Amino acid sequence: MQIQGQIVDIPNKRIFSGEITVENGKISSIIEKEHNIRDYILPGFIDSHIHIESSMLVPSEFAKIAVLHGTVATISDPHEIANVLGKEGVYYMIENGKKVPLKFHFGAPSCVPATFFETAGAVIDSEEIKKLMAHPDIYYLAEMMNYPGVLFDDEEVLKKIAWAKHFNKPVDGHAPGLRGEPIKKYISAGISTDHECFTYDEAAEKLSLGMKVIIREGSAAKNFEALIDLLPENYENMMFCSDDKHPDDLILGHINQLCSRAIAKGFDVFKVLQVACVNPVKHYKMDVGLLQENDTADFIVVENLTDFKVKQTYINGELVAENGKSFVQHVDFEKPNNFNTSSKVLNDFKIKSSAKTIRVIEALEGQLITNEIHCTPKIVDGNLVSDVENDVLKMAVVNRYSNAEPAIAFIKNFGLKKGAIASSVAHDCHNIVVVGTSDEEILNAVNLIIENTGGICAVNGNEKKSLALPVAGIMSDQNGWETGRLYQEIDAMAKELGSSLKAPFMTLSFMALLVIPDLKLSDKGLFSGKQFAFTDLEVE
Repeated sequence: MQIQGQIVDIPNKRIFSGEITVENGKISSIIEKEHNIRDYILPGFIDSHIHIESSMLVPSEFAKIAVLHGTVATISDPHEIANVLGKEGVYYMIENGKKVPLKFHFGAPSCVPATFFETAGAVIDSEEIKKLMAHPDIYYLAEMMNYPGVLFDDEEVLKKIAWAKHFNKPVDGHAPGLRGEPIKKYISAGISTDHECFTYDEAAEKLSLGMKVIIREGSAAKNFEALIDLLPENYENMMFCSDDKHPDDLILGHINQLCSRAIAKGFDVFKVLQVACVNPVKHYKMDVGLLQENDTADFIVVENLTDFKVKQTYINGELVAENGKSFVQHVDFEKPNNFNTSSKVLNDFKIKSSAKTIRVIEALEGQLITNEIHCTPKIVDGNLVSDVENDVLKMAVVNRYSNAEPAIAFIKNFGLKKGAIASSVAHDCHNIVVVGTSDEEILNAVNLIIENTGGICAVNGNEKKSLALPVAGIMSDQNGWETGRLYQEIDAMAKELGSSLKAPFMTLSFMALLVIPDLKLSDKGLFSGKQFAFTDLEVE
């Protein structure tokens, strides 16, 4: 097979008219040849850190859409399913991913659970990490979220890192806001990347210390604008990722969008493409070709080098997408789950109090971090209730692995004027998280999630919209387009109920993520990320 076009030679920073010959899935030759074809041929895009589960799709369904945008491979942390199903969940993702052409490179989740201040469905300890790291389909130790464990020399944490080093596999980081001496110690432990930087100065400091910074632009956390100006001087040590990408966003675009935005800022195309295509392959020793002779034929054809509209995607020499049509075939898959809680009653969400001031989680648009603010609560008949007028709404996290009393808190900036929204996609343990304008609406939303054994929903009286997620309670059994359509309908309903957040369900899913400061809620109670300890709802 011969393919002609304008060949983008990233290492040598040149573009030339040429022809690529592919034989047996590999590039046998690349020659300069004059022709009239103006399309550009370049290595495929790579998402350098993504939780496939957050697309609400199993890997084989994710692949169908991703290849349309020129994505040929991912660095995938199966942390979400591991928190539900343990290492068997990791193997499920690997095996499902192998059934399609896209090259998924999975890591061993380092923090299952992320903390012991919440209830997960499984535990992966250092002995389990040893077994996973020995597996040929595990490429790295995934994000070390327990940075306090690293800083305070936790024996179990250090064992996990040691096993990664033993098998000569890199260790991914996760240290939002960590600066100064703490980040130096964190890096010295052997941690080589971070995708959690949210300010220019933080990322610059980490780069100066030898850490590789991954620019994240997902459905909730959006750090591209804050960090992208570091690229021209640091392009050899940066990568792009989405981290978490909801299905409706994935349908619109992937890493190609970040390349287009970077080019629009006037950055050098070769530097941008090195970040998007080359650096991940080298850092993680990926099984992905880089448009060189004898490489596997993993490359894309695009119309231009400005908006990167993909005309063709090739993986192992196979045409897997062309002009908006995906050739990735459907494969049947099982639907393992771990959902063991029964329906709740109204009393479960009532909280007696006479407090004058309460701690409130302040959600921030486009960020995973939150603030702790103090507010005067609304009290009716001795119970704390949602204060819709002041946008201080009741929130609950419900244990989905066993019957237990829900944890209650309050949150600002969701903006709901009526109804409630709920989800069992709730990082990291994937218990049920809900925000609502009344206890009755909260109850209805939670019970709808339980009825579906996982999913997302929006409710308002008798009006209900839901997307069932029966695969581990976090992934759909539908294709990406149907999942995306249902998600868009529910997202639209959440906004009709008053939410002004761009991605209310993605933001909601991170409100139980304790390792991202400051104030969060687990199924066991209100938690201060700064103090790394539980804290009281009542201030006085």
